[in-house]
Amino acid sequence: MKLHFYKYQGAGNDFILVDNRQLAVNHHNPELLARLCDRHFGVGADGIMFLQNADGYDFEMVYYNADGNPSSMCGNGGRCIVAFARFLNVIESETEFVAVDGPHHAKISDEGNWVSLQMIDVYKVERDGEAYVLNTGSPHYVTITEDLKNKDVFHEGSAIRNNNTYKANGINVNFVEPLTNGNGYFVRTFERGVEDETFACGTGVTAVALAMANQNNQTGHITTPIKVLGGNLNIRFNYDGERYTEIFLEGPAERVFEGYIEI
Repeated sequence: MKLHFYKYQGAGNDFILVDNRQLAVNHHNPELLARLCDRHFGVGADGIMFLQNADGYDFEMVYYNADGNPSSMCGNGGRCIVAFARFLNVIESETEFVAVDGPHHAKISDEGNWVSLQMIDVYKVERDGEAYVLNTGSPHYVTITEDLKNKDVFHEGSAIRNNNTYKANGINVNFVEPLTNGNGYFVRTFERGVEDETFACGTGVTAVALAMANQNNQTGHITTPIKVLGGNLNIRFNYDGERYTEIFLEGPAERVFEGYIEI
């Protein structure tokens, strides 16, 4: 069978997307999905998504990590699948879709290349020493650092992800440094499931923005620009000192190419 796929990227976070509204692909096959995501022997991607029908919603987002296993929510993947749904004429400028962590609202620009994705509300931020730990659809560890450009994110991130506290379930590890202009943060992320640094992580930069609001005792309506290796993202949200609501992850989503591969 030949699989018709599309390749999308959002700030360098890249994904394979498949229109599976007819349920032609049985994707419960970790070995196959891992091979498709392999950058040497397959298409190459940080993850793979299947767009499927869902009662009461425009579509369902079914997401797998690059290792072929089911994943928690992927923010940049969510933005890319919204752009994909627009390309397929499933939606126009706004959508309500469902993912593993529940319903999501999103808007896409008239040009189809900028997506604002509403994330789940966050009610709990914990501490692990000086670091912050929170779930923005996926679990994240956020730690402030210096000289982030030269940090060994792979080894330091892997060590935290695989320590005694987090090894069983895994965690995504975000290293954060304030931008020199004082407006926003530079973030690099080690992602579980990919088991490597990625060019961007949507739920990760969201976690960073919320954690930094906590760190800086900010409340009200907050907008936080984030620089990642793959470009620039924006997070806006409301924080009343206890709950984070109306959280939106915003950034580019681009269709890179499409093709066929034998499976």
